[in-house]
Amino acid sequence: MALSRQTRRYILLGVAQVAALAALAWFAERQVALGPTDKLGWRPFTWPLSTERAPAGRAYSGEDHDVYVWLTLDALGPPGGVCPEGIANDAALERAVDIRILDPRFEPVGPGERIRVTDLTGWTRVYVHRRNNKSLRYGEAVAVAYKCDVITAIIDGDARDPARRKFAHEFLESNTAQVWISKQLEGR
Repeated sequence: MALSRQTRRYILLGVAQVAALAALAWFAERQVALGPTDKLGWRPFTWPLSTERAPAGRAYSGEDHDVYVWLTLDALGPPGGVCPEGIANDAALERAVDIRILDPRFEPVGPGERIRVTDLTGWTRVYVHRRNNKSLRYGEAVAVAYKCDVITAIIDGDARDPARRKFAHEFLESNTAQVWISKQLEGR
């Protein structure tokens, strides 16, 4: 006995609904694993960078910026050691973070400057490269020391505008970023 056209249509519709629900469940599970969007609109997304060049961290997307934050344990010395220098100049920043993992064409715009993230101090520097279509792409590298560990961030967005840079810096001080960093440093 052959199925009528209407029965086949209902079966196809049912299969499509099940597939749509499965896709929605997969997306929802992925978003729950990444975490919620914070009150300032920063949304987490999957870590896009190679873990060979930077340890896995957290990636967030804001209005005009993407921020990649990771922690390098014992980068400045042995565990429990004394690391008084921290990140205090362009050379130390270059050792701590390689912004070229985003694009190898990044070059520094000028000298870096001191930055304070909550009660930690470090160094920041703006970078630029010319894209194939002749437009400019800006980025900023940020590194702050906590004991002998280094908290590193790359801000991918228009770093020329001080207000936009400040918005990204405030995100690094926000509860969203600080809770993740604290969890990574737990027990150290």
